[in-house]
Amino acid sequence: MKKVILSAVMMVALSTSFVSCRDAADKAKEATEATEDAMENTGDELKEMGEDAANKADEIGTDMKDAGDKAIEGTKEMGEDAANKVKEAGTEVKEAGTKAVDGAKELGTKTVDGAKELGTKAVDGAKAAGTEIKTSAEEAAAKIKQ
Repeated sequence: MKKVILSAVMMVALSTSFVSCRDAADKAKEATEATEDAMENTGDELKEMGEDAANKADEIGTDMKDAGDKAIEGTKEMGEDAANKVKEAGTEVKEAGTKAVDGAKELGTKTVDGAKELGTKAVDGAKAAGTEIKTSAEEAAAKIKQ
């Protein structure tokens, strides 16, 4: 009887262990399937994230190109403006120089004419003074001789 009871207990233990192994195997299979699904979903999400990142990078690249083009255009316009202003300033300096030269010529001519006139007056004055001195000297000599 002991053998029968022991055999029955062994049979129950074995059947329980077979059931437990089958449950464990089913649960492992379910876990494997869930893991595969999760990995597939993760792969899809990573692919979408990669595509989104590529699109954003493309947009940023386009924005940077546009900003660079605008900066180049602005620099070009500023350079043209500066060149025009330098050209205008050069023209103004040239005109001022021409006016200064013309004014100097006019002043020089007036100065030369004025100097000639003063020289003529000085010579005439000197001649008149010389004549007066000569006349006075002659009168004085005549008075002395008398």
